[in-house]
Amino acid sequence: MAAKTDRKLRVVADNRKARFNYEIGEVFEAGIALTGTEVKSLRNGKATIAESYADARGGELWLVNANIAEYLQGGRFNHAPKRPRRLLLHRRQINKLAGAVEREGMTLVPLKLYFNEKGRAKIEIALARGKKLYDKRGTEKKRSWERERGGLLRAKG
Repeated sequence: MAAKTDRKLRVVADNRKARFNYEIGEVFEAGIALTGTEVKSLRNGKATIAESYADARGGELWLVNANIAEYLQGGRFNHAPKRPRRLLLHRRQINKLAGAVEREGMTLVPLKLYFNEKGRAKIEIALARGKKLYDKRGTEKKRSWERERGGLLRAKG
């Protein structure tokens, strides 16, 4: 059996700020309920998930504020770019995520929007806790030190 890293994933959108602004906990892979023009727009790579989040409403999870640009050849059958989209997860996973958000004050942050090896649109969401300003400064300091250290090692060797 092949390892998980050998998969052929085509990443459409990546939320790079999430790892800086949030302490990432458990990560889940979810499907997304999309219309035809949304899928075509995603295949063209026209999506942003930087300001989006997931929300539990009525026993379902919804991806809120994700922008999937209108498909140019969509005509009158086009979709609304920032409409809420339903996330497809098992009931037990939905209950676990909704409970963590309500009880522990965590946030559901999308990390990556991609097509899996079967060609299905998937989104990677994570249970995350917001970082304080001093945590962000510590992360920035560590990152700059790693960069400097790598430069020093390259210059020496």
